Amino acid sequence: MTTPIHPRDIKNDPVISRLLEKMPDKVADSFDEEQLSHIRNAIGAREWGKHKLDIRGTIKFFKWRYYYVVLAGRNRRSLSDAEVRFATLVNAAFFAVFLLVSILLGLIVLYLIKSALGINLIDGWSLGLWGWFKENVIN
Repeated sequence: MTTPIHPRDIKNDPVISRLLEKMPDKVADSFDEEQLSHIRNAIGAREWGKHKLDIRGTIKFFKWRYYYVVLAGRNRRSLSDAEVRFATLVNAAFFAVFLLVSILLGLIVLYLIKSALGINLIDGWSLGLWGWFKENVIN
């Protein structure tokens, strides 16, 4: 969506000024305000907007060139019911994996602390994690 701009201010518009900078002065000066306004509407309709993460590039592969675009930012689109359900499922899966990894790391840290203090819960049995940790991390 482009915001309306007054024709007198069209040359100050960032989209138009970037476009005009890429042209020779003779060509850039040949457009009147109405033409520039229509050009802005045509170009502005194709703009993605501003994103927190905006990575664009091209990769040449033999005689072909491929482009890639990675965009991330706040979602301002309205989603369909199927998209909402899928997004909820993906969010739940990410949360479950995050929770599982957090619990696992917490248990490992507690086990290492227990082993460092010399506490044995089951005599004669060990996971071997403390020995590996002492050999590879501490030394």
